[in-house]
Amino acid sequence: MLLNPMKSLTVAAFMALTASHVTAQLKVPAPSPLQTVKQAFALSEITIEYSRPSAKGRVIYGDVVPFGKLWRTGANSSTKITFGEDVKVEGNAVPAGTYALYTTPNKDSWEVMLYKDLTLGGNVADYKKENELVRFNVKPKTLNDKVETFTIDVADITSSSANIALDWEKTRVAFNVTADIDSKIMKNIESNVVNDNRPYFQAASYYYENNKDLTKANEWADKAIASNPKAFWMLLLKAKIQAKQGDKKGAVASAEKVITLATEAKNDDYVAMAKKLIAENK
Repeated sequence: MLLNPMKSLTVAAFMALTASHVTAQLKVPAPSPLQTVKQAFALSEITIEYSRPSAKGRVIYGDVVPFGKLWRTGANSSTKITFGEDVKVEGNAVPAGTYALYTTPNKDSWEVMLYKDLTLGGNVADYKKENELVRFNVKPKTLNDKVETFTIDVADITSSSANIALDWEKTRVAFNVTADIDSKIMKNIESNVVNDNRPYFQAASYYYENNKDLTKANEWADKAIASNPKAFWMLLLKAKIQAKQGDKKGAVASAEKVITLATEAKNDDYVAMAKKLIAENK
């Protein structure tokens, strides 16, 4: 029996569309799911993109991840770290940009490499040392609790330093990142405050937090308060500056004003901080 060509074509097309639809609807969890970590740091941010394998009852370091062998430091594609500004990683200069993270785990020491080729992935047989930006050694630490899923985090963050920590099983490996932002901020303060563009509160805060000229910080705090007399958070900064200068009487007086204004604003947190400052300076 001969089939109608048009009918056969219609049936084939229907079957193809149906198969395509079924395939498109099939979605299963990734064994090593992708994660992106974004962390504000210094004057920009650090972004980490990596896949997260799980232990699943296996011994990880020394077995699944052999000692003495190059590792992509995650799963699937290359683990990528992006620095939004020039930094130093374990004291090594690293220009702003995106780098692949590779490591060689050992029992007592790890080699860590930032790699310029982002396409290598797990094909470590083609790893070329000339594509390395930096290489350094760090010591692993033993964790008290087991970490089931490989985790990279940005921890111990200050205004100009942070640690990037790799946790899995009971092992942590961390390396330090620093940014020289002081010269940039000081230049911005000079160009803005001197020209009376009025970022007085931010400038006073930076001087206070970084132990710079407290007399100048106090002057800028006064100018900030003059532009917003009910700003109890600015008054608390002034009180802190006065306390650091050794002017306990002035610090207490400023803190008492904070209590009055913060009470009116129903802000219990600032009332509590002001009371604590008063107790410390009476």
